[in-house]
Amino acid sequence: MVAVSRWIPLVALLAACGGADGAPSDSPGWMASIADERALTELSIPGTHESASLHEPIPGAGQCQRLTLAEQLEAGVRYFDIRCRHLDNMFGIFHGPLDEQQTFDDVIATMSTFLDAHPTETVIMSIKEEGAADSTALTFEQVYASYVAKAPDRWYLGDAVPALGDVRGQIVLLRRFTALASPLGIDASAWADDTTFTLDDPHAMLRVQDAYQVSANDAKWDAITALLTEARDAPLDTLFLNYTSGYQLRSGLPNVPSVSTDIDTRLVDYLQDPANAHARTGVLAMDFVDSLQVRAVIALDTP
Repeated sequence: MVAVSRWIPLVALLAACGGADGAPSDSPGWMASIADERALTELSIPGTHESASLHEPIPGAGQCQRLTLAEQLEAGVRYFDIRCRHLDNMFGIFHGPLDEQQTFDDVIATMSTFLDAHPTETVIMSIKEEGAADSTALTFEQVYASYVAKAPDRWYLGDAVPALGDVRGQIVLLRRFTALASPLGIDASAWADDTTFTLDDPHAMLRVQDAYQVSANDAKWDAITALLTEARDAPLDTLFLNYTSGYQLRSGLPNVPSVSTDIDTRLVDYLQDPANAHARTGVLAMDFVDSLQVRAVIALDTP
């Protein structure tokens, strides 16, 4: 039997999310209460890994989210991990070899519609080239520039992590592709594979945990909590990006729920623990995000 005190934080959290009936509310304007002068590095920001990954050929082997991008925005997600494949001088959205049945135009339109309706908010968008280019005459950077040219005021392309007041209503580029232009977003092009690492650019310090090949969930949880502990006490000029996502192999195939089902439960327990109240987490990039998880992150940083 679970002690009654074990449930008190959960009941309070459910009430904040829309009541103890298990129907969490969305948080489309939560950044309105954050002071303009606070840098994005100072905040606890809910995010998603493989944000547009909704389709898979084999159950468990590819899908990472159940909510659409529009639903994630309404729930309060503000960091998006977008994987673009360069095809015929445009970007399709892919997860590895899987076509996620969207274009980059669709992604930008969704973000722009939301930001027009909620101008107090900002979105950090990580953009990574996914897979081999095909039938292209332009570089990945050139195609990206063609998208920006359609609405340049929509994008923040500075190489330093900005204050929130400077980027309300905008998309902040976190660039995971190489580029000749400078500045062109916060430079994360040296992103290391399947590990925890630091990117020490003269303009932006990034600390990232992205260990995604999971042999045991306890080891993944240790990696997550190690970075959460760092984020609590580190200088406020460091942007922490903590990927709670990963997969285990099942019958030789990657299986995402084998990690997310366990880790997501542990994460909510951690976030609702009174000992962690008001702790800075940085960005938490989650699989299968829902409003309960998002509200648990937001509650650390809002009244």
